[in-house]
Amino acid sequence: MEYTAIRYSLADGIATITLDRPEKMNAFTNTMMAEMIDAFDRIDADDDVRAVIVTGEGRAFCAGADLTPDSGGGPFSSDDPVSDLSDPRVRDGGGMLTLRMFRCTKPVIGAINGAAVGIGATMQLPMDMRLASSTARFGFVFARRGIVPEAASSWFLPKLVGHQQALEWCMTGRVFDAQEALAGGLVRSVHAPEDLIPAATALAREIADNTAPVSVALTRAMLWRLPSAPHPMDAHRIDSRAIYTRSRSGDAAEGISSFLQKRAANYPDRVASQMPGFYPWWDEPQYE
Repeated sequence: MEYTAIRYSLADGIATITLDRPEKMNAFTNTMMAEMIDAFDRIDADDDVRAVIVTGEGRAFCAGADLTPDSGGGPFSSDDPVSDLSDPRVRDGGGMLTLRMFRCTKPVIGAINGAAVGIGATMQLPMDMRLASSTARFGFVFARRGIVPEAASSWFLPKLVGHQQALEWCMTGRVFDAQEALAGGLVRSVHAPEDLIPAATALAREIADNTAPVSVALTRAMLWRLPSAPHPMDAHRIDSRAIYTRSRSGDAAEGISSFLQKRAANYPDRVASQMPGFYPWWDEPQYE
Protein backbone atom coordinates (compact mmCIF):
# COMPACT_ATOMS: atom_id res chain seq x y z
CA MET A 1 0.00 0.00 0.00
CA GLU A 2 1.22 3.49 -0.84
CA TYR A 3 0.72 5.72 2.20
CA THR A 4 -0.76 9.22 2.06
CA ALA A 5 -1.89 9.79 5.67
CA ILE A 6 1.06 8.22 7.48
CA ARG A 7 4.78 7.68 7.00
CA TYR A 8 6.48 4.37 7.69
CA SER A 9 10.20 3.85 8.25
CA LEU A 10 12.47 1.12 9.60
CA ALA A 11 15.95 1.72 10.99
CA ASP A 12 18.10 -0.60 13.09
CA GLY A 13 15.18 -2.80 14.10
CA ILE A 14 12.85 0.05 15.09
CA ALA A 15 9.82 0.78 12.91
CA THR A 16 8.29 4.25 13.15
CA ILE A 17 4.71 5.08 12.14
CA THR A 18 4.20 8.83 11.87
CA LEU A 19 0.68 10.23 11.49
CA ASP A 20 1.19 12.67 8.65
CA ARG A 21 -1.67 15.13 8.16
CA PRO A 22 -0.12 18.08 10.01
CA GLU A 23 -2.32 20.62 8.22
CA LYS A 24 -5.31 18.94 9.93
CA MET A 25 -3.52 18.17 13.19
CA ASN A 26 -3.30 14.53 12.04
CA ALA A 27 -7.07 14.14 12.26
CA PHE A 28 -8.17 10.53 11.83
CA THR A 29 -9.79 9.28 8.62
CA ASN A 30 -10.71 5.92 7.15
CA THR A 31 -7.63 6.25 4.96
CA MET A 32 -5.40 6.69 8.02
CA MET A 33 -7.06 3.69 9.65
CA ALA A 34 -6.44 1.45 6.62
CA GLU A 35 -2.86 2.61 6.26
CA MET A 36 -2.05 2.04 9.94
CA ILE A 37 -3.57 -1.44 9.82
CA ASP A 38 -1.48 -2.19 6.73
CA ALA A 39 1.65 -0.93 8.52
CA PHE A 40 1.00 -3.26 11.46
CA ASP A 41 0.54 -6.14 9.02
CA ARG A 42 3.97 -5.30 7.59
CA ILE A 43 5.45 -5.09 11.08
CA ASP A 44 4.22 -8.52 12.13
CA ALA A 45 5.48 -10.11 8.90
CA ASP A 46 8.95 -8.56 9.14
CA ASP A 47 11.38 -10.20 11.56
CA ASP A 48 13.73 -7.23 11.18
CA VAL A 49 11.23 -5.18 13.21
CA ARG A 50 11.95 -5.51 16.93
CA ALA A 51 9.91 -2.57 18.27
CA VAL A 52 7.50 0.08 17.00
CA ILE A 53 7.19 3.80 17.74
CA VAL A 54 3.99 5.67 16.85
CA THR A 55 4.08 9.48 16.79
CA GLY A 56 2.61 12.47 14.96
CA GLU A 57 3.97 15.04 12.54
CA GLY A 58 3.82 18.68 13.59
CA ARG A 59 2.27 20.07 16.75
CA ALA A 60 -0.40 17.38 17.27
CA PHE A 61 -0.39 13.65 17.78
CA CYS A 62 -3.97 13.24 16.56
CA ALA A 63 -6.72 15.77 17.16
CA GLY A 64 -9.49 13.20 16.86
CA ALA A 65 -11.75 12.23 13.99
CA ASP A 66 -11.70 14.53 10.98
CA LEU A 67 -15.02 16.37 11.47
CA THR A 68 -14.98 17.56 7.85
CA PRO A 69 -13.76 14.50 5.94
CA ASP A 70 -12.93 14.88 2.27
CA SER A 71 -15.47 12.15 1.46
CA GLY A 72 -18.26 14.47 2.57
CA GLY A 73 -19.73 11.75 4.78
CA GLY A 74 -20.28 11.74 8.52
CA PRO A 75 -17.19 11.76 10.72
CA PHE A 76 -18.11 9.06 13.21
CA SER A 77 -19.66 6.14 11.32
CA SER A 78 -20.93 4.90 7.97
CA ASP A 79 -23.74 6.88 6.37
CA ASP A 80 -25.23 3.64 5.00
CA PRO A 81 -28.56 2.65 6.59
CA VAL A 82 -28.58 -0.90 7.95
CA SER A 83 -31.32 -3.05 9.45
CA ASP A 84 -28.96 -5.35 11.37
CA LEU A 85 -26.36 -3.91 13.76
CA SER A 86 -24.13 -6.93 13.17
CA ASP A 87 -23.65 -5.62 9.62
CA PRO A 88 -19.89 -5.00 9.11
CA ARG A 89 -20.68 -1.45 7.96
CA VAL A 90 -21.60 -0.66 11.57
CA ARG A 91 -18.08 -1.44 12.79
CA ASP A 92 -16.15 1.40 14.40
CA GLY A 93 -12.99 2.20 12.44
CA GLY A 94 -11.06 3.17 15.56
CA GLY A 95 -11.87 -0.21 17.07
CA MET A 96 -10.69 -2.00 13.94
CA LEU A 97 -7.34 -0.22 14.37
CA THR A 98 -6.96 -0.83 18.12
CA LEU A 99 -7.88 -4.48 17.75
CA ARG A 100 -5.16 -4.80 15.10
CA MET A 101 -2.65 -3.15 17.45
CA PHE A 102 -3.80 -5.51 20.21
CA ARG A 103 -2.93 -8.50 17.99
CA CYS A 104 0.53 -7.14 17.16
CA THR A 105 3.46 -9.40 18.06
CA LYS A 106 5.96 -6.54 18.52
CA PRO A 107 6.16 -4.04 21.40
CA VAL A 108 4.46 -0.74 20.55
CA ILE A 109 5.60 2.56 22.07
CA GLY A 110 3.59 5.76 21.75
CA ALA A 111 5.51 9.04 21.51
CA ILE A 112 2.67 11.47 22.10
CA ASN A 113 4.00 14.75 20.79
CA GLY A 114 0.96 17.04 21.10
CA ALA A 115 -2.84 17.15 21.17
CA ALA A 116 -4.36 13.68 21.51
CA VAL A 117 -8.15 13.77 21.83
CA GLY A 118 -10.95 11.43 20.81
CA ILE A 119 -9.50 8.66 18.69
CA GLY A 120 -6.13 10.39 19.21
CA ALA A 121 -6.42 9.35 22.86
CA THR A 122 -8.09 5.96 22.43
CA MET A 123 -5.77 4.67 19.68
CA GLN A 124 -2.93 4.87 22.24
CA LEU A 125 -4.52 2.44 24.66
CA PRO A 126 -3.34 -0.86 23.12
CA MET A 127 0.19 0.52 22.88
CA ASP A 128 2.41 -1.09 25.49
CA MET A 129 4.05 2.11 26.74
CA ARG A 130 3.21 5.76 26.15
CA LEU A 131 5.66 8.65 26.55
CA ALA A 132 4.33 12.19 26.35
CA SER A 133 5.73 15.57 25.43
CA SER A 134 5.19 18.23 28.07
CA THR A 135 3.08 19.98 25.40
CA ALA A 136 0.73 17.02 24.96
CA ARG A 137 -2.94 17.33 25.83
CA PHE A 138 -5.38 14.45 26.20
CA GLY A 139 -9.15 14.21 26.08
CA PHE A 140 -11.76 11.47 26.00
CA VAL A 141 -14.22 14.04 24.69
CA PHE A 142 -16.99 11.81 23.36
CA ALA A 143 -19.74 12.88 25.77
CA ARG A 144 -19.11 16.48 24.64
CA ARG A 145 -19.74 15.44 21.02
CA GLY A 146 -22.93 13.50 21.72
CA ILE A 147 -21.34 10.08 21.21
CA VAL A 148 -19.59 7.51 23.43
CA PRO A 149 -16.05 6.17 23.90
CA GLU A 150 -15.00 4.05 20.93
CA ALA A 151 -11.99 2.05 19.71
CA ALA A 152 -12.72 -0.61 22.37
CA SER A 153 -11.57 1.96 24.95
CA SER A 154 -14.19 0.81 27.47
CA TRP A 155 -12.11 -2.40 27.65
CA PHE A 156 -8.62 -0.88 27.46
CA LEU A 157 -8.86 2.33 29.50
CA PRO A 158 -10.01 0.93 32.88
CA LYS A 159 -7.29 -1.72 32.68
CA LEU A 160 -4.65 0.97 32.31
CA VAL A 161 -5.84 3.66 34.71
CA GLY A 162 -8.55 2.04 36.88
CA HIS A 163 -12.32 2.42 36.73
CA GLN A 164 -12.65 5.62 38.74
CA GLN A 165 -10.13 7.54 36.62
CA ALA A 166 -11.58 6.15 33.40
CA LEU A 167 -15.09 7.15 34.43
CA GLU A 168 -14.05 10.67 35.39
CA TRP A 169 -12.13 11.37 32.18
CA CYS A 170 -14.88 9.92 29.97
CA MET A 171 -17.88 11.36 31.82
CA THR A 172 -16.48 14.89 32.00
CA GLY A 173 -14.96 14.78 28.52
CA ARG A 174 -12.48 17.44 29.60
CA VAL A 175 -9.05 17.96 28.10
CA PHE A 176 -6.12 17.52 30.51
CA ASP A 177 -2.39 18.00 30.39
CA ALA A 178 0.56 15.61 30.33
CA GLN A 179 1.18 15.82 34.06
CA GLU A 180 -2.38 14.69 34.81
CA ALA A 181 -1.95 11.89 32.28
CA LEU A 182 1.20 10.85 34.13
CA ALA A 183 -0.44 11.02 37.56
CA GLY A 184 -3.42 9.03 36.29
CA GLY A 185 -1.29 6.27 34.80
CA LEU A 186 -2.06 6.95 31.14
CA VAL A 187 1.59 7.69 30.28
CA ARG A 188 4.80 6.37 31.82
CA SER A 189 6.88 9.57 31.51
CA VAL A 190 6.79 13.19 30.36
CA HIS A 191 9.62 14.78 28.37
CA ALA A 192 10.62 18.10 26.92
CA PRO A 193 9.49 18.19 23.27
CA GLU A 194 13.02 17.83 21.92
CA ASP A 195 13.67 14.82 24.19
CA LEU A 196 10.53 12.82 23.36
CA ILE A 197 11.68 10.85 20.32
CA PRO A 198 15.16 10.18 21.76
CA ALA A 199 13.53 8.82 24.93
CA ALA A 200 11.12 6.63 22.97
CA THR A 201 13.98 5.42 20.78
CA ALA A 202 16.11 4.59 23.83
CA LEU A 203 13.28 2.49 25.25
CA ALA A 204 12.75 0.72 21.91
CA ARG A 205 16.51 0.22 21.64
CA GLU A 206 16.66 -1.42 25.08
CA ILE A 207 14.09 -3.98 23.93
CA ALA A 208 15.58 -4.50 20.47
CA ASP A 209 19.15 -4.95 21.70
CA ASN A 210 18.62 -7.17 24.73
CA THR A 211 15.58 -9.42 24.38
CA ALA A 212 14.48 -12.50 22.44
CA PRO A 213 11.79 -11.57 19.88
CA VAL A 214 9.67 -14.70 20.41
CA SER A 215 9.81 -14.24 24.19
CA VAL A 216 8.67 -10.63 23.82
CA ALA A 217 5.81 -11.62 21.49
CA LEU A 218 4.63 -14.28 23.94
CA THR A 219 5.01 -11.93 26.90
CA ARG A 220 2.99 -9.23 25.14
CA ALA A 221 0.13 -11.66 24.46
CA MET A 222 0.24 -13.11 27.98
CA LEU A 223 0.19 -9.78 29.79
CA TRP A 224 -2.56 -8.31 27.61
CA ARG A 225 -4.83 -11.35 27.50
CA LEU A 226 -4.42 -13.37 30.70
CA PRO A 227 -5.41 -10.69 33.26
CA SER A 228 -8.94 -10.98 31.83
CA ALA A 229 -9.06 -14.75 32.36
CA PRO A 230 -11.56 -15.94 34.98
CA HIS A 231 -9.04 -17.91 37.10
CA PRO A 232 -5.24 -17.90 37.63
CA MET A 233 -5.24 -21.51 36.39
CA ASP A 234 -5.69 -20.09 32.90
CA ALA A 235 -2.45 -18.15 33.32
CA HIS A 236 -0.74 -21.20 34.86
CA ARG A 237 -1.60 -23.32 31.82
CA ILE A 238 -0.06 -20.79 29.43
CA ASP A 239 2.94 -20.07 31.69
CA SER A 240 3.68 -23.78 31.86
CA ARG A 241 3.41 -24.33 28.11
CA ALA A 242 5.49 -21.25 27.39
CA ILE A 243 8.27 -22.08 29.86
CA TYR A 244 8.42 -25.72 28.70
CA THR A 245 8.66 -24.89 24.99
CA ARG A 246 10.92 -21.85 25.41
CA SER A 247 13.35 -23.74 27.66
CA ARG A 248 14.00 -26.11 24.75
CA SER A 249 14.50 -23.34 22.20
CA GLY A 250 17.61 -22.01 20.56
CA ASP A 251 16.85 -18.69 22.23
CA ALA A 252 17.10 -20.17 25.72
CA ALA A 253 20.41 -21.85 24.90
CA GLU A 254 21.73 -18.57 23.52
CA GLY A 255 20.43 -16.61 26.50
CA ILE A 256 22.30 -18.85 28.93
CA SER A 257 25.50 -18.97 26.85
CA SER A 258 25.64 -15.22 26.31
CA PHE A 259 25.09 -14.58 30.02
CA LEU A 260 27.83 -16.99 31.08
CA GLN A 261 30.22 -15.67 28.43
CA LYS A 262 29.39 -12.05 29.28
CA ARG A 263 28.59 -11.10 25.69
CA ALA A 264 25.64 -9.71 23.77
CA ALA A 265 23.07 -12.34 22.81
CA ASN A 266 22.18 -13.21 19.22
CA TYR A 267 18.79 -14.88 19.51
CA PRO A 268 18.06 -17.20 16.56
CA ASP A 269 14.28 -17.75 16.77
CA ARG A 270 11.93 -15.70 14.58
CA VAL A 271 8.43 -14.48 15.38
CA ALA A 272 7.05 -14.85 11.85
CA SER A 273 7.89 -18.56 11.63
CA GLN A 274 8.88 -19.98 15.03
CA MET A 275 6.17 -19.22 17.55
CA PRO A 276 5.41 -22.32 19.67
CA GLY A 277 2.68 -24.70 18.58
CA PHE A 278 0.22 -23.74 21.34
CA TYR A 279 0.20 -20.10 20.13
CA PRO A 280 -2.32 -18.62 19.72
CA TRP A 281 -4.15 -20.25 22.61
CA TRP A 282 -7.33 -18.28 22.00
CA ASP A 283 -10.00 -18.21 19.31
CA GLU A 284 -10.14 -14.76 17.75
CA PRO A 285 -13.74 -13.49 18.16
CA GLN A 286 -15.63 -12.14 15.17
CA TYR A 287 -17.79 -9.03 14.96
CA GLU A 288 -21.46 -10.00 15.12
